[in-house]
Amino acid sequence: MAPQHLSKRVVLALGSEDNQLWLSAISIWEVLILIERKRITVRQDAHKWVDEALSVAPIREAPVTFAIARESRAIHLPHQDPADRFIAATANALDLTLITADQQLIDAKGLKVLANV
Repeated sequence: MAPQHLSKRVVLALGSEDNQLWLSAISIWEVLILIERKRITVRQDAHKWVDEALSVAPIREAPVTFAIARESRAIHLPHQDPADRFIAATANALDLTLITADQQLIDAKGLKVLANV
């Protein structure tokens, strides 16, 4: 997401040295699909763009584990989107706060969310 689309609360949280930034591999998978479907536009090869973004971002890779796979089916979401289920399950399993603008995830019960609104 472009920085101008981030709320002040989210910018402060992302910039705080007190917070670690994590990213699920599922998020990379989802971005690549959105680029392939032309719902996101990048100015270079999608894989190169992802590699460059990951090389400069101070993030930790959130693994996809057996526990996360189980949690993806146990979590209560109003829809069955597999990417959202894995991302939400990752946040729960690793006790992370999910930053999102997706209202369905914001409204999900039992999920720690910082809403980007």
